[in-house]
Amino acid sequence: MLTETHLGVEHLIYPIFLKDGKQIKEEIDSLPGNYRWSVDKLLSELEECLKLGIKTIDIFPAVDEALKDKTASYSYAQDNFYLLAIRTIKERFPELTIMTDVAMDPYSSDGHDGYVENGEIMNDATLPILAKMAVAQAQAGADIIGPSDMMDGRVGAIREALDDS
Repeated sequence: MLTETHLGVEHLIYPIFLKDGKQIKEEIDSLPGNYRWSVDKLLSELEECLKLGIKTIDIFPAVDEALKDKTASYSYAQDNFYLLAIRTIKERFPELTIMTDVAMDPYSSDGHDGYVENGEIMNDATLPILAKMAVAQAQAGADIIGPSDMMDGRVGAIREALDDS
């Protein structure tokens, strides 16, 4: 009654680092105790999370360099392992809230959050890419779309694309 803030397990969001493949659980050197998972290995981990009362996850993809390009086109490709994993997780655990990462950097051959032209990040050219990515994630079953880039106007562009689709 006297506390201002209550923090419980129901408020936690578990960050998941997802990698394409099978039977993968590899520790991330820079984040001891955290792993990159393949979806098949991740499912039992998510089952344990739900037993503990953790009902929200935020998924971040680790994309192979060969799939990256200037326009981050793999981010919204139908065969994207990240999108397939979201579908698989949502089918297996419909009660789980899935948050996604909307940013070009995991998919961009330039490694930036935005579309790069002549060494400069092009804000307006980035917005349609982020919008396509967000729509693809929502269609895959994401509950919360999480733009993590720094592009001006991204929320409006994403919202409009989601509303239109």
